[in-house]
Order: sequence, then C-alpha cells, then structure tokens
Amino acid sequence: MTGHSEKQYTDSLSHSVWSADGIRQAEPAAAASLGISLYDLMQRAGEAAYALARDQYPAGSHWLVLCGHGNNGGDGYVVARLAAAAGVKITLIACEGARPLPVEAAAARQAWLNAGGEIHPADSRWPESIDLIIDGLLGTGLGTAPRAPYNALIEAANRSSAPVIALDIPSGLLAESGATPGAVIRATHTVTFIALKPGLLTGQARDWVGQLHQSTLGLSGWLARQPAQIHRVTAESLALWLKPRRPCSHKGEQGRLLLVGGDHGFGGAIRMAAEAALRSGAGLVRVLTHIEHVGPLLTARPELMVQRLSDDTLQQALNWADVVVVGPGLGQGEWGRNALKVLQASDKPALWDADALNLLALNPEKRQNRVITPHPGEAARLLGCSTADIESDRLLAVRKLAAHYGGVAVLKGAGTLIADEQGQMAIADVGNAGMASGGMGDVLSGIIGGLLGQKLSLYDAACAGCVVHGAAADRVAARQGTRGMLASDLLPEIPYYVNPELA
Repeated sequence: MTGHSEKQYTDSLSHSVWSADGIRQAEPAAAASLGISLYDLMQRAGEAAYALARDQYPAGSHWLVLCGHGNNGGDGYVVARLAAAAGVKITLIACEGARPLPVEAAAARQAWLNAGGEIHPADSRWPESIDLIIDGLLGTGLGTAPRAPYNALIEAANRSSAPVIALDIPSGLLAESGATPGAVIRATHTVTFIALKPGLLTGQARDWVGQLHQSTLGLSGWLARQPAQIHRVTAESLALWLKPRRPCSHKGEQGRLLLVGGDHGFGGAIRMAAEAALRSGAGLVRVLTHIEHVGPLLTARPELMVQRLSDDTLQQALNWADVVVVGPGLGQGEWGRNALKVLQASDKPALWDADALNLLALNPEKRQNRVITPHPGEAARLLGCSTADIESDRLLAVRKLAAHYGGVAVLKGAGTLIADEQGQMAIADVGNAGMASGGMGDVLSGIIGGLLGQKLSLYDAACAGCVVHGAAADRVAARQGTRGMLASDLLPEIPYYVNPELA
C-alpha cells in the first residue's frame, strides 16, 4: 500500500455532512491541496476499505468483489488488487456499460488485470464458499432504482450469508436522501470516503448501512477549512449549547414555560411533555389542561402548576409565560381549536406539535418565533403531499417546512432533521428503534420547550433537544434493549444529558 499519514479508516465520525454532488465537485481541488491526483485518492479509498476488511475479517480467505461501471467499481478493483497481493483468493464480478469507464476507474481496472486478476461477467455463477463480499457496484451518484444487472447482484448479495463491506455507500441507497427506490445491499459495514453524506444518516439508512466508518483519505485538514453544509449532531455536541449554570442562578432565570393540551382522555401526553420540560431544566412549568387531568397531574408531579384550561386561565398564563408549548393531547375538537386561536395571537416563542400541527395544516400561517416538530405523516399534511413524498426526500421536505411555516422545523424519524429559514440544517445522529412507541414526541416537545425557556435560540434548542431525546433513549436501550421501551423511561435519563459535564 502507498499509505498516508492519517489512519486508514476510523470509527470516530466527523460532525460535517456534505452532499454527494458537493463532494464530487470539490474532489479535484481537495486532491490538488495535497499535491496528488484523483487516481491517488482512489488508491487511498481502496486502501482504507482493504484495511477495514482485514481488521474486521482477518480469517477471511475468499472474497467476492462486485464492481460497477464507475468510480465505485474503481475502488473495488483497488481492494481486489491489494487483497490478492496479500494472499486472499479473489473472485471479481464486474458490470459492463455502454460508455467507457471513468479515467481513474479504468486505470484501477487495468492495474488489477496487470497484476494477474480475472474479471467475470455479471451473469457468472457465484462461488459456493465466500467469506466476505465487497460492494463496489453503485456509488453516491445514483438517483434511481438500480437496473439490471445491478439489481440481480444486489439481491444475490442479500441472499448470501457472507458479511458485506460497502464502499462509500451501500449500492441502491440514495446518498442525498437515504431513500430506497429499489434493491439495496444490506451492508454489515460501510466505509464512506472524504465526508459523510446525508443518505448515510437519515431516511432508510439505518436499515442498510450497518456499522458506519469514515476515511477522509488524508483530507481532514482540507475539510476543516471548508464550511459545513449540514451538521451531524450527537451527544458530544451538547456542551456547545448547554453550559454549567452559575452558582447563584434562580428559577426565574430558567424560564417560565406554559404547556397547553390534554383534552378529555389524553392527559398522559401533556403530563409527559410537562415532566420532560422540568427534567430538562425549566425553572417553572405551568400546565393548562382538561379539568379531569388537574388532580392526577398534581398528584403525579407536584412540581407542576396545573389548572383547568379556560379563557381566563389561558390569558393569565400567557401574560406570565416566557415560552409556550401547545399540541400534546390537544385534540382537534372545539376545546383545542379555541385554545389554539388564542395562542396564535400571542407573540411569545412557541413550540407546536401533534394536533396543533394538524390544525395548522388546515389554516396555514407563517411565524418566525416558532418551532414545529412534525413526524412524516404530519409533515405530509402540512405540505399537502403524501407521507411517501416526505420520505423520498426528507431533506427537501424539512427545507420546505421551514420556508412555508417560518422559524425552525424538526422532521422526526430515524436521523431527525432540523432546519431553519436561513439555511442551517442538522442531522441528529442519535436514537434507536425503541423510540417507535407512543408518547416519544410529547417528551421531545417538553425537552425543546424547556430549553427554549432557558434562553437557547430556536435552532439551538431544537438541535440540543433532539440530541438529548435520542441520547436518553440510547441510554435506556443500552440497559434494557429496544423492544418495550416507554416514552416515560426517558424522563429519568434527561438530566444526564442536559448536564453534559456529567457525560
């Protein structure tokens, strides 16, 4: 291997995410900054993938390398040559195309042939004994469902019991969105090159990527000098937003938060949101809810101030509050509609969730001092499209939400997205499948509301809140697994993350 000073690959992912197209356009300048060629970058990519494969599967003696007719295939040829030189038996299957290979991929292919390697056509019979599959079929430029023969090779790889290492991205997964319009390779590991791409972190990515690794190919210094297009935020990011309190701090400085919701039969939603706000550090939390929930809420959580929702109590509470959260358990009946009309006339910073969003979809209006937190179904109603449309391009959807409704939009899901009108965007790389249960969104609303009360900006509160929420769920999952996780299980874990000096 030619080698370079940086480790070949790493499990420590960066916090900068680039569009795949942005990386392709920047590659010539990036390579030039090191005084190397694009072919040298391809060599480095192959070295990183080979190093990962040998590290993870040192006993593997027979690898199947799948190469497409592009630069992703070029990376595969490099891996095959390096492995064969180290004594690994290689079966290489390649897809041919009507157009010539890109220059760098053609050179890598020729180097493989010059080293005595063989190339088998896409319709070749697979060997019976394979220890590892290297996926170099389709890279980050894919924008549609894979066509023949790629789809057949992808499906064959998924039927195999051998582990799969995907080069840059699992073939069939769209790098810009994480959408899966057709067949996708289910990778055991993915090693992505230069920068993280959005499709590795959101959409359907978690079903296909496996363990994600990154190699900057020696370009860490160059990347650090470039403005991040999208930020990947994790528990490590919390110290950026949440500083230790000064010793003489008092509750009035930590925000007066009003929560409105909990119609007849839906008291649990507003209770979880209110307790999450307290756990996130809000100084004073006041709840206006249906009269049937007042006693139970005060009994369960005496730190709350709880009253029956009425015209008088709502106006009094609005005059008192610094921040408003509306939506958990609100319902879409007259009770909730009347409250929302009053709240719409307020200029207080606010978070709208759940049925507040469903009512907003019926009467759209734009506000600059609001956070909205829809799941994909609610987002579809807000944008007048289908849930499938939202999931086909989550990044576009969250940008539209911020543009149409103002303030900050949070599009929930695996790889939650946060965006504002000014173009800032973040992907919260936290959370797990245990969060697929009722009440999780109510807890998130309370956390973000509590952070808004502590004078974080809309965008920072949304980012930090999403991270605290997902990290708390990860802490629960590490202890008890994902199946059977309750939204209320997160509540005791929240203080651990809103005090990052403890983490």
